[in-house]
Amino acid sequence: MTFALDRSDLLVLRSLGLGDLLAGVPALRGLRRAFPGHRLVLACPAGIGGFLRARGVVDEVLVTRDLDPLDAAGSGHLAVDLHGRGPESRRVLAATGPARLLGFGTDGFEGPEWVRHEHEVDRWCRLVAAWGARCGPEDLRLRDRTAVPDGPVVVHPGAAFPARRWPVDRWREVVAHLVGQGLDVVVTGTADERDLGAALAAAGARDRCGASTLDELASLVASARLMLSGDTGTAHLATAFATPSVVLFGPTPPAWWGPAIDADRHTVLWHGDPGARDYVGDPHGTGVDPTLARTTVEEVICAAAHLLAR
Repeated sequence: MTFALDRSDLLVLRSLGLGDLLAGVPALRGLRRAFPGHRLVLACPAGIGGFLRARGVVDEVLVTRDLDPLDAAGSGHLAVDLHGRGPESRRVLAATGPARLLGFGTDGFEGPEWVRHEHEVDRWCRLVAAWGARCGPEDLRLRDRTAVPDGPVVVHPGAAFPARRWPVDRWREVVAHLVGQGLDVVVTGTADERDLGAALAAAGARDRCGASTLDELASLVASARLMLSGDTGTAHLATAFATPSVVLFGPTPPAWWGPAIDADRHTVLWHGDPGARDYVGDPHGTGVDPTLARTTVEEVICAAAHLLAR
């Protein structure tokens, strides 16, 4: 059934993954402040959409994938492209018949200029500011900053692409050290990453790869005393819940995607050159990114120890 839209609706497209959607939460909250009388409809995958709806970030979810045509139509509604720089995503939204459409300037569409060297949170807050929305990094929070729980250490070794996966043998050394300190270590991941879970279970971790829903994963991260991961969506959960974390970056600089709040609770390890003209690797690469590979086991253990001591 086609999703009906009218002048009281604000349709937002961000049909991306967990980390992308969480980085877009400040812009969504800014839009809600700017248009309090509108129903905020988010076009995105079902799982993360339901997660955000349950937490009051959006009112309704229009389930979609990638840049598939939206099964929605109306007149008089507003639409915002939080998906990318376009023009494909702008055309997807334009096909729903909005009265006004906001997005970055691109072929055939007007809008603010896209800036490549910009933090993801700042980028989308800057865009929605064109419609009077007020928002910023503090809007990333899915709960108030609280005392650090006395829970497990969560290790998330996987990532969507090999370029962002630190070698599993190094994760095994880190886990063995933490377990040797008497800490409860839980490894998380998708069902496709069960081999990673098994490898770390051999070092003493509890393996939950493929065994958690998004809500269960979020609850685990929120209860953790520390989280260790690469540059993945799960790292953004740690930011949202103010859970101390050590995040290993490689092809993508943390100045674009790193934790934007609570600097005292998050340690970023990255061996790139921020002064280089173009210092970005391939986040979709088929092998471990050389920048990520320069991160050592000793660095991760020291960073973890520092946060645990605090």
